[in-house]
Amino acid sequence: HVQLVESGGGLVQPGGSLRLSCAASGLRPSTDCMAWFRQVPGKEREGVAGINSDGSVNTTDSVKGRFTISADNAFTTLDLQMNSLQPEDTAMYYCAAHRGWNCRMLGARWYQVARPDYWGQGTQVTVS
Repeated sequence: HVQLVESGGGLVQPGGSLRLSCAASGLRPSTDCMAWFRQVPGKEREGVAGINSDGSVNTTDSVKGRFTISADNAFTTLDLQMNSLQPEDTAMYYCAAHRGWNCRMLGARWYQVARPDYWGQGTQVTVS
């Protein structure tokens, strides 16, 4: 049974930083990969950053150089360090995981193509 629980969201001023964490259970690094997504009301959920069990990472262009994704080797914790936050980063942020061949075939870019199998409940980030 896979469970993902996010924490660390909140209100921050423009230019500030936040660190999101996701406590994960039931994941298998040999077959799984993880990512962060975000969603603004009225818009589609978008992928922010992904990570694979070999340590490879990928971030979407809009946050490249500002956001850093990391995880422990056992995939029990997934973090997202967010620096230089801007109002357009305001969103609900979700931890997600995928299981299957896409993790090997796509690596850390999996979140740009494959649909997650597991989702957390989300944590709100507001930049204002």
